[in-house]
Amino acid sequence: MRLLRLLKIVFVVLRFGLDEFLLAHARTRWLLAPLNLLLFARDTSAPRAERLRLALENLGPIFVKFGQMLSTRRDLMPADIADELAKLQDQVPPFPSAQAVALLEATYKRKLGEVFFSFDETPVASASVAQVYFAVLPDRREVAVKILRPGIADIIAHDVALLDICGSLLERWWEDGRRLKPRLVVAEFEKHLRNELDLMREASCASQLKRNFASSTMLMVPEVYWDWCTSEVMVMERMHGTPISQVDKLRRAGIDISRLAENGVEIFYTQVFRDGFFHADMHPGNVMVAADGRYIALDFGIMGTLTDSDKHYLAQNFIAFFQRDYKRVAEVHIESGWAPAATRVDELEAAIRTVCEPIFDKPLREVSFGRVLLRLFQTSRRFGIEVQPQLVLLQKTLLNIEGLGLQLDPELDLWKTAKPWLERWMSEQIGWRGLLKALKDEAPNYATLLPQIPRLLHQRLHENPTERIESVLQELVLRQKQRNQLLGVLIVLLLVLAVWVALDV
Repeated sequence: MRLLRLLKIVFVVLRFGLDEFLLAHARTRWLLAPLNLLLFARDTSAPRAERLRLALENLGPIFVKFGQMLSTRRDLMPADIADELAKLQDQVPPFPSAQAVALLEATYKRKLGEVFFSFDETPVASASVAQVYFAVLPDRREVAVKILRPGIADIIAHDVALLDICGSLLERWWEDGRRLKPRLVVAEFEKHLRNELDLMREASCASQLKRNFASSTMLMVPEVYWDWCTSEVMVMERMHGTPISQVDKLRRAGIDISRLAENGVEIFYTQVFRDGFFHADMHPGNVMVAADGRYIALDFGIMGTLTDSDKHYLAQNFIAFFQRDYKRVAEVHIESGWAPAATRVDELEAAIRTVCEPIFDKPLREVSFGRVLLRLFQTSRRFGIEVQPQLVLLQKTLLNIEGLGLQLDPELDLWKTAKPWLERWMSEQIGWRGLLKALKDEAPNYATLLPQIPRLLHQRLHENPTERIESVLQELVLRQKQRNQLLGVLIVLLLVLAVWVALDV
């Protein structure tokens, strides 16, 4: 079976002239001419990027998803290939509904009519990993039922193994193979696919996002019905709305399109910087708009996370960008460890200024973040900066937001919309509000540690009283000059706390 699949891949590679990627190496370039003579019937006049896209579509849904992921890695892919692969659509023919019914009955160990009040056996969406149906629960709640494709785990394992073989060949025979690290890219792709195969994981992500926006006036997230969920089946609230791509219909419904575009930017930054947990697949097919103008998020198979450190450095980067403080951008890259410690700040500053200065004071329709990201990645490589794995999904989501913004309001200025929100967020993180929040968060630790200090000090002195006392006295003398400063800080802190308590009262 694997041999037949490998032979099909070889056939497709030759049919679409993709052997030029493998034979572009100086040691094998001479083979191109005789191979073209041998395969004279093939047409290789189309651009290489288009031929690659067509080949992936021909090889099936897993290869299509791989191409989609490659389109987001603009740090690795040449611009023409990344742009073309972004056109790939994860749409495949539905599998028979009889298989879906059989899987549901095997999962619940009951007949379908005993599980649902009604079940529409016509799928409403079909993708490479799962298929979606509408149904009604016994208590008359309308739901969407997402079901994994039968046997998809084996198909993925099979095709990923073949992709790894292709990656090995590229690393060995393609001139850029080693720099692009195709096998590592395949490993990253497999990890994301494995996550998508566990629908309980997706359900938990949807539940977390809904909790994060529980009181939001801008975003709706479907409720998960856990009693009906398994690793192969996910049941959630059915959402009613208008696809965000139908802009004219939204206008006729009285939706303020400009406000909708601004809300989309704020939702994005809220997910990234407030929560460090964001929907990383925000293409138009996964977004609807409710009658009251709120966004509706769908499909939670791909979610991104950021650490507090990531959020802190990202926020500093964004604000420095908005203020055109390119020196600070360069410094943050070095402080965070994203750039080598030996990097010259002035040289990195000049390179970043060259990329970013032309894009300011322009409406979104005149700015392509894809090109900006590409040039930043090229600049990064020149300075030895490696793109952080945890930021890849964020880069992809930024491109999705760009696409949505252009579709809704071509005049939207993404920078001006985001800047006040980011400045407010940074104030809450590093201002006096941030200080109070940090003290509150650490209070449980203080309550545990403070009572232990006398006992620990006694034990320390008891080990060698004379030596320990001398050591303590020397330390006190050394810290004498700092005492006034520390007292000053404590006084200011007490004053701030007093004002806060007074205002709270």
